[in-house]
Amino acid sequence: MVSRLVLVLGDQLTRGAGALARADKGRDLVVMAEVMDEATYVRHHPKKIILVLSAMRKFAAALEGDGWRVAYTKLDAEANTGSLSGELLRRAEAEATDRVLVTQPGEWRLRQALDDLPLKVEVVPDDRFLCPPEVFADWAKGRKAMRMEHFYRMMRRRTGYLMAGDDPAGGKWNFDHDNRKPARDDLLRAVPLKHDHCEVTREVVALVKERFGDHFGAPEPFWFATDRKGARACLQDFVRNHLPDFGTYQDAMLAGDPFLHHALIAPYLNLGLLTPAEVCDAAQAAHDAGDVPINSAEGFIRQILGWREYVRGIYDLHGPGYVDQNALGHKRALPGFYWDGETDMACVKAVVDETREHAYAHHIQRLMITGNFALLAGVDPAQVHDWYLSVYADAYEWVEAPNTIGMSQFADGGVLASKPYASSGAYIDRMSDYCGTCAYSVKDKTGDRACPFNLLYWHFLERHRDRFERNPRMAQMYRTWDRMDTERRKTVLCEADNFLRRLAASGRV
Repeated sequence: MVSRLVLVLGDQLTRGAGALARADKGRDLVVMAEVMDEATYVRHHPKKIILVLSAMRKFAAALEGDGWRVAYTKLDAEANTGSLSGELLRRAEAEATDRVLVTQPGEWRLRQALDDLPLKVEVVPDDRFLCPPEVFADWAKGRKAMRMEHFYRMMRRRTGYLMAGDDPAGGKWNFDHDNRKPARDDLLRAVPLKHDHCEVTREVVALVKERFGDHFGAPEPFWFATDRKGARACLQDFVRNHLPDFGTYQDAMLAGDPFLHHALIAPYLNLGLLTPAEVCDAAQAAHDAGDVPINSAEGFIRQILGWREYVRGIYDLHGPGYVDQNALGHKRALPGFYWDGETDMACVKAVVDETREHAYAHHIQRLMITGNFALLAGVDPAQVHDWYLSVYADAYEWVEAPNTIGMSQFADGGVLASKPYASSGAYIDRMSDYCGTCAYSVKDKTGDRACPFNLLYWHFLERHRDRFERNPRMAQMYRTWDRMDTERRKTVLCEADNFLRRLAASGRV
């Protein structure tokens, strides 16, 4: 007889954590289900669906190998109800139990769905994270501004990563100054570890091609790891072959080289195949062994211990309404080239094309290319949010929404970021080689070939002047704008208006 149903979600694939750590192998039944609701609440990239379904199937098999009883529903099973709630109700009726044990879901919509069930649902904390929600809430209490840098220092002290007693290793908390170098083409640069299809993955690929072939992105070639062994191999490969240069070039962008020295482990972290503790441990160990310089070790650990934990805290603290914010009042429709790459802007085209192919773009491409353009053009942040959630293999709302609504689009009004991440074409030219092949000229500030980022940057600052001109981090840019000749400013604003009218009329630029 089954005592409880233990629900394991597709992004909770971690043995010995959460609900699985508290379950009774002899009396409880693990429930896992592939459902259309989860595959289609946004139109996920086919590679993400393949990754999640393959990983779920292998995780269920591993649990069975460990002696767990598992009730697993495949997407194309005849009895599949199409929703997690429906599958829980179906299993509860079949097993004559009304008790459910579950690790707290990362996303508010799933938390609400569990609250609405006519079952006795026990929700336990997700203890895979390094900062429990109550610790974040205590840190945030009474603060006028919740800045990541302050949170990160607290977490360094709390965990001991890269610490020398009470002081930061290397004498500084942050080595960003050393981490902003542009990259050059390098035919000898290591590429990410890629994995061959197994029988499980081949079956899933066929299913995804049949069911989701009209989604943005191609199912193949598919080379993500789909189990813990493969994810661990990816982590080890990154630490050995890429982490030493990760810091120096983490902000760089190169046409035709979408990966550079980036880790590509976020999909595995966010699924639960890796934990943040083991990832930080690996980087710390490599630094301690003298294999990785402090700027790279610190820059990488900051992404995990600092930024990832921080955005999770912001999402939890601000509740389900966080994603609906639009502090800047942006209403423009997301341009069509975000889906098909049909634009003359070389940088945007490169990022969209690589996203379609790989279900991946690194953080600077997301923030300073696609995010920056949407911000400058005044695109509705809800549409930007849906796009990011749809197209990336590592995108789950708890981590994606603060990065998009907060950091990228400033739609939360400054909860997360102290200023908008807006830039002209000069930043893109400095950190990439995109501009050399672009139909627009990054050197032109006005005229037919003027880089759209140049025109829109000043247009953005002027239309939001009341909000930002007293921001100490932006005051210098307003002084620069105000020193420009009056006629030049009029020309910039007029040409930016014309550009935005063309964008609205055709969705193409």
